[in-house]
Amino acid sequence: MQDWIVTFMEAHGYTGVFLMILLENVFPPIPSELILTFGGFMTTKARLTIPLVILFATAGSVAGAALLYAIGRIFSIDRLEQGVARWGHLLRLKPGDLTKASRRFEKHGYRAIFFCRMIPLIRSLISIPAGMARMNFLFFLIYTAAGTLIWNTLLVVLGAAFGTSWDKVVEWMDLYAHLTYVVIGVALAVLLFYWIKKRRRN
Repeated sequence: MQDWIVTFMEAHGYTGVFLMILLENVFPPIPSELILTFGGFMTTKARLTIPLVILFATAGSVAGAALLYAIGRIFSIDRLEQGVARWGHLLRLKPGDLTKASRRFEKHGYRAIFFCRMIPLIRSLISIPAGMARMNFLFFLIYTAAGTLIWNTLLVVLGAAFGTSWDKVVEWMDLYAHLTYVVIGVALAVLLFYWIKKRRRN
């Protein structure tokens, strides 16, 4: 996959950066770290500039996030509440629980959107609950763009700074991604443990 991404970006320049990042947002297994750092490296050997690579990468990220937001809107809270009313007793959920959670997310979720745009895997998926919660679309785009801009700028600049050794940055970011996955896995295990413990008490 890496060779194909590199070849595509070399052939299509800014358009390649935009399309690869858009695809990465919709299909998280494609590594944004590879796309962005190689994009930074390309500014040292091709007629590309760091500001425009960052701009096209950010535009691609926001476009992909907007698409996932739209998918989240399809799976509305109202539809899920209907499922909870029928099957929620199996998980000890009551009608209204999801609506309350959605309102909390809408109230405090903007900060989550901003920071999660800098966390591998979650940076893409966070757009779906934002759509489900019907978060204000304009604010969603603003916080998405802000968090994405920081992430993109960091990796593009590092890719340009390391030049032909840009793949070293990818190795470091892979380590960061794996550590993130471990933390997420541990957090989910802890939440599952307390959920089971609480259910047994009830």
